[in-house]
Parts: sequence; structure tokens; C-alpha cells
Amino acid sequence: MRVVVVADTHLKREWPKRRLPGPAVELVSSAELILHAGDITQPEHLEELARHAPVQAVLGNNDPELVGSLPETLLLDVAGVRIGMIHDSGPARGRERRLHERFPAAEVVVFGHSHIPWNARGQGDQLLFNPGSPTERRRQPHRTVGVLELEAGSVLDARIEVVDER
Repeated sequence: MRVVVVADTHLKREWPKRRLPGPAVELVSSAELILHAGDITQPEHLEELARHAPVQAVLGNNDPELVGSLPETLLLDVAGVRIGMIHDSGPARGRERRLHERFPAAEVVVFGHSHIPWNARGQGDQLLFNPGSPTERRRQPHRTVGVLELEAGSVLDARIEVVDER
């Protein structure tokens, strides 16, 4: 199963020129499931993603219109892989321990907030996965999206894809 992971899209009605870059749209179009790790900003952006594939999302700190409709955390079973989701994982120091304590049964924990792509093993061999941001790279060199390839309870591939306009 191909899971495309996005976070921190920060798409706002008042910023009509901001959109997902073409390479990001291509990736979400290839997804069997889309995970959004928060900072969506408006419900219509989730609806737009859902035109490509089913979406599971958590609430971000810039999602006031989605309060009450999205959870702060999720624990999902996707192709036999347990995935925990949260927007803000807190400071880098102690992140591995905090996420493992919050999602002890998860093989993968997806998070956002920092806009910093992160794809590394943490405590208990838990995969910590932040896709970065496809729209607001901040101090990062590229705009990014994550891709997880899952099958029969295994993570076959976990990668961060650059989605800068060509």
C-alpha cells in the first residue's frame, strides 16, 4: 500500500496563489491513503486531498476551523502496520522517548510542525517520520512530502520526496 504523508501545507483562502506544487499533486494522486499531520488550515483542503485518496488527519496548531472535527492524535492500522499520528512532537531533545511513550504500540509515528523532514529510527526501533512541508520550506533546502510503502505488517520503504516545482 502506498501512503503519501503530508504536513504543514498552510493553505489559506486569503493566499490564493499558494498551492501544492505539481510534484506533490502527482504523489498524492498516486496514493492509496493520504496522511496529513496537521496545519491544514481549512476543511476544503482536506476535501481536495480526499479527491485523490482517503485521508486521515490530525489537528495542527494552525487549524482553528477544524477544532472538533479532527483528533489531536490518531493510532491507525494500515496494511498491518500500526501508525501513530500527532502534529507537534515537541523539542528535538527527548523526542524519541516522548513519542515512544505516547505511542508504545506504533511501529511508525508521523508528525509535523517543525517543517523539518525526519526519517529515522527511534526508541524501540520505532520509525519517526516527518514529511516536512510541500509549501513552506522555511530554512530547509527543499519542499517535501513523505511516502511510505507498506505491505503485510512491514514498512517496505520510507522516503522523503522533494516536491519543488521543476
